[in-house]
Amino acid sequence: MAEPLDDYIDAVTKALALPVEEAWRASIRANLEVSLRLGRLVDEFALPDETEPAPVFTV
Repeated sequence: MAEPLDDYIDAVTKALALPVEEAWRASIRANLEVSLRLGRLVDEFALPDETEPAPVFTV
């Protein structure tokens, strides 16, 4: 049975018509695992309701 990330890699590469060599799949999977772990940290960080977005600075 395939892992969810493997299914995701298959679906995205098919949707984008992106050829991926089998040798790269482990690296792609590792990158996704790190990205998801870091995204989870950001998502779990609680902010009070009154938090305002940071201003945008332009030069």
